[in-house]
Amino acid sequence: MNFIEELKWRGMIHDIMPGTEEQFAKETTSAYIGFDPTSDSLHIGNLVQIMILVHLQRCGHKPFALVGGATGMVGDPSGKSKERNLLDEETLNHNLSSVQKQLEQFLDFDCGENSAEVVNNFDWFNGFSFLDFIRDVGKHISVNYMMAKDSVKSRLETGISFTEFSYQLVQAYDFYWLWKNKNCKVQLGGSDQWGNIVSGTELIRRKGEGKAFAVTTPLIQKADGGKFGKTESGNIWLDKSKTSPYKFYQFWLNSSDEDAKNYIKIFTLKGEEEIKKLIEEHDKTPHLRLLQKSIAEEVTTRVHSKEDLEMGIKASGILFGTSTAEDLKSLDLDTFLSVFEGVPQFEINKSDLSAGILDLLAEKTQVFASKGEARRMIQSNAVSINKEKIREDFKISEDDLLDGKYILFQKGKKNYFLLIVS
Repeated sequence: MNFIEELKWRGMIHDIMPGTEEQFAKETTSAYIGFDPTSDSLHIGNLVQIMILVHLQRCGHKPFALVGGATGMVGDPSGKSKERNLLDEETLNHNLSSVQKQLEQFLDFDCGENSAEVVNNFDWFNGFSFLDFIRDVGKHISVNYMMAKDSVKSRLETGISFTEFSYQLVQAYDFYWLWKNKNCKVQLGGSDQWGNIVSGTELIRRKGEGKAFAVTTPLIQKADGGKFGKTESGNIWLDKSKTSPYKFYQFWLNSSDEDAKNYIKIFTLKGEEEIKKLIEEHDKTPHLRLLQKSIAEEVTTRVHSKEDLEMGIKASGILFGTSTAEDLKSLDLDTFLSVFEGVPQFEINKSDLSAGILDLLAEKTQVFASKGEARRMIQSNAVSINKEKIREDFKISEDDLLDGKYILFQKGKKNYFLLIVS
């Protein structure tokens, strides 16, 4: 497989340095992408770059994933409107460890010549004195050259510290070190990194009298102009403790048709012909959401697991009426709470369970405004407890409690209420 051709048809190339495609065609080539440890989890914005490394390896080349133990102490000004808070060493080390574990689940680290490697730039910056750095690195790159970069120009009016100003030199040295010590000839990254990346190729040219190359990917934008990977509750994370597999699955499922046609090329490993057929099928029956389901299933399985995907599908069915009481009972607690986060909740005592169902619905909880309304809804078969329709003589027992403390009421098709029993 031709790596650059693969990226082209997937719409994953923004800028490419002359000679890059020829370099990949000539030999097995090492390339790297840097990941910033600003959090203890990567998010789906980072997943774009992870997929670039996956394609790189599938095409027979060697991927390096660089975790920024050193650059994380400095802070990248690219795309930032103001100075970032610097992390303390303990937080940074925790983030680095977490990010490295996530990266290791996507790449093959034992496949011979093109086995993936994770490297940490703290390893070569630790012990590199400031005086040595400005002597051996700083003298090769002029201030004029650095100020011409967009990441710096955009901050001149609001202010940029020397710390962040120096970031592009630090990243440039990363590329130089990997080129010199790991024979790494290409740096990959998002289009906002172009200035930092070409500073690295320039340092390799001036200091090492060598040649290196660069490819950047476009920053993903949603068709409606919204920011990719953001929801009302914030980032979509790869760590299930930050974004549950159910919500992760739902994010892809809820993407627009236009976005899905873009996402399926970027985030799945499906081939060009398979994607063309899927898009054709989707356009014939858009209400079936074939594209969205295909993306959600593949990406959720890769990031989490097949079991998490199945749990996400069950959870989706619970909200949209295609699941059973058994499906509800089979959900793990985290998924259950994730699905019903934000629905009205009522706390009751275990002794309240002995009350009649009308008392419970209208007086103990106010699910209904009155007993009369509750009775009418039950008689019209519109009230469920734990996804099972109930009658007026229904009695709740402790056996009905989910995870020993929850009861799910449903009024009509879409109105859910959660009872917490203490």
